[in-house]
Amino acid sequence: MAAVRRWSEGMSSDNVKGLVLALSSSLFIGASFIVKKKGLKKAGASGIRAGVGGYSYLLEPLWWAGMITMVVGEIANFAAYAFAPAILVTPLGALSIIISAALAHIILRERLHTFGILGCVLCVVGSTTIVLHAPPERQIESVTEVWDLATEPGFLFYTALVLTAVFILIFHFVPLYGQTHIMVYIGVCSLVGSISVMSVKALGIALKLTFSGMNQLVYPQTWAFTLVVVTCVLTQMNYLNKALDTFNTAVVSPIYYVMFTSLTILASVIMFKDWDRQNPTQIITEMCGFVTILSGTFLLHKTKDMVDGPSLTTSLSMRSLKHEEEDGFGESFPLKRQDSSRIP
Repeated sequence: MAAVRRWSEGMSSDNVKGLVLALSSSLFIGASFIVKKKGLKKAGASGIRAGVGGYSYLLEPLWWAGMITMVVGEIANFAAYAFAPAILVTPLGALSIIISAALAHIILRERLHTFGILGCVLCVVGSTTIVLHAPPERQIESVTEVWDLATEPGFLFYTALVLTAVFILIFHFVPLYGQTHIMVYIGVCSLVGSISVMSVKALGIALKLTFSGMNQLVYPQTWAFTLVVVTCVLTQMNYLNKALDTFNTAVVSPIYYVMFTSLTILASVIMFKDWDRQNPTQIITEMCGFVTILSGTFLLHKTKDMVDGPSLTTSLSMRSLKHEEEDGFGESFPLKRQDSSRIP
């Protein structure tokens, strides 16, 4: 109760706005998966399924409703970074998994395993812990202040390490191991993603200040951050699509979430010095909340195709049948898809 009282009294208005936007984003994005899946099923019933290369879903209004819902969620997520620190916004993305799982249980009649429910509870507990102990947002009056933070030696060193690692992965490891080692594609996505979030936050702050009457579009730094956002997002989407097309989504999603969120928090701590405004107890508590979310996320994905029942063999058989139904192909071993040539 003491923690709740301190939070309600001390949480800044910007953090509250960021929290509301992040929660709204998770709600829209989580719901969009269900709406899009309903649209895919409806389109697949009268045309060629997307899993085997069909595009009939592009004529399905329900699928487009899901896409619009996802876009609204992404816009809310973008706006959240303008008001709250990344250490608060980014981990809350796990809530979209909970919403998606709950709606799938209710609307799609996809059975949620008991351990899946436990995973949802763990995500909620971890998210609540982070919200209660999140640092206040740094007060910034100009995009040039963000540029100064981005060009400090610590963050420049981090950026140099990221770019070096990304180039090594793309030009050396991707041609050799991209189709066999899941960490190659996900490594590129996560490393680039950590830089893209920092640039998204900078751009969001610039737009927030512009809408409040302090025009930031006249500064070249605003357009530099915009260029970084576009470059990073395109790279991130390209290699994430490669990962999803090559490996099972059930494996890609939790690993990507862990790496992307961890690197984003690290980048935010280096650039915006989030932990400089906190004591060790708060920092440790936030880390415990983050680990709790990770545990819940892994548990949800690990059990998402399982059903409550006496036989493990039955659950494994159902999981195999489900993958064959959704992808149009069987699987020869757990991580790798057989349909690597399928059009995304």
